[in-house]
Amino acid sequence: MLSLYNSLSRSEEPLPDQKKIRLFVCGPTVYDYLHLGNARTYVFFDFFAKFLRARGYDVDYLQNITDVDDKIIARAMTDGTSTDKVARFFTDAYFEDMEALGVDAVSTYAPATQFISQIVAQVERLIDKGFAYKIEGDGWYFDIAKDPEYGKLSGRTAAQAEDGVSRIDDSIGKRNKGDFCLWKFTQTSLSDFEPRWPSSLGPGRPGWHIEDTAISEFHFGPQYEIHGGGVDLKFPHHEAEIAQQESASGLEPFVRIWMHTGALTVEGKKMSKSAGNFVTIRDFLEKEGRHATALLRWMAFSHHYRSPFDFSERALAQAKKELETLYTRHMELHGCTPEDVPAEWMARFNDALNDDLNTPKALSVLMEATKGGTMAPGAKLMLFSLFDTTFGFDIGKTASLTDAISEEITGKFEEYKTSRSNKQFVQSDALRKELEGLGYEVRDTEDGSMIVKKFF
Repeated sequence: MLSLYNSLSRSEEPLPDQKKIRLFVCGPTVYDYLHLGNARTYVFFDFFAKFLRARGYDVDYLQNITDVDDKIIARAMTDGTSTDKVARFFTDAYFEDMEALGVDAVSTYAPATQFISQIVAQVERLIDKGFAYKIEGDGWYFDIAKDPEYGKLSGRTAAQAEDGVSRIDDSIGKRNKGDFCLWKFTQTSLSDFEPRWPSSLGPGRPGWHIEDTAISEFHFGPQYEIHGGGVDLKFPHHEAEIAQQESASGLEPFVRIWMHTGALTVEGKKMSKSAGNFVTIRDFLEKEGRHATALLRWMAFSHHYRSPFDFSERALAQAKKELETLYTRHMELHGCTPEDVPAEWMARFNDALNDDLNTPKALSVLMEATKGGTMAPGAKLMLFSLFDTTFGFDIGKTASLTDAISEEITGKFEEYKTSRSNKQFVQSDALRKELEGLGYEVRDTEDGSMIVKKFF
């Protein structure tokens, strides 16, 4: 049985015993290109949704798109364009990046600007129930003092929420420093760039947190099974979501299981443009070329989804080495007929993933099972297929592109072996370098020389 770590209860819990699973994951704020930290989260939840579906679950995977936000306004002002153009451009870029990474499990994308009426209605309910108050000339705010359970996800009390000021939440008129904005009134200073909607709340735009609960309530109702996102969103964003939805509906829990991916650093440091270590998905794809998607997915799954992930040249080199080993092993199976994987190995694979999706342990099963004479070639081929389907590596597809070594390469390799056998080392070294330049590696072993395709 699959168990998942619930950030709310701080313990592992079984997946709800039902076939229909509603999954919401916080989507991007579309003001810039996405970075590797975003990629880790979206690649993981893409895998998670596909994994559940492969086990027979009916997964309704919903993701919002924050297309109205302070950061979008700031980008529009800097670029001298409209917020709509900024949002549309980077929404398109987001979809292009996800397609390149093989992320395609989302059932529904929900841009915030298409749910203004639902957002307004939810704010109105919070006002009617006494959870929201108005700051003249500013907006409507949620009063965290009215929610005695505020902080239960992150473990912070309302008094500890002083550092929860985020996005458009900063205001001198707030009752509590941790109060957050539900609806921001139109600001005269931003009038040329700020999007606005007329409403019963006053002309303005949504706060950051309220869009998620309005969207999820519209699609899923006031309660559902799983909510995911990066650990950086746990507080204040996800904390605010719980407070809003449970206060508006009077029902709890808002979400049965909360799942958070660990933080990503670059060479041991927090990623930021000012530090010069900001790596976008596009940067990575362009630099690594054809095998970039498999590399990124391999590195992501080599770490448990809840653990920190340090992206470094060393980690990248290790991923290349491991993938190259697997590509070579797969090529050696060319022409084999697939057959069932032994039950022992299937059990080890399933046990790893049943334990809170322990992907590093599952990958170790693949590395161990496909080496040497561990199992029959046909069973190895089937295991590769299983991992490709589960994790989206496309090892089989990638390796099959180079199964056949051309006659030209084979001829040069035969010349190499002859030269080496005749101890003509100058000639053999020259041929080795020539083959390396053509993308092949010559390996000399006790059993003789062999040639393999280099993938990286």
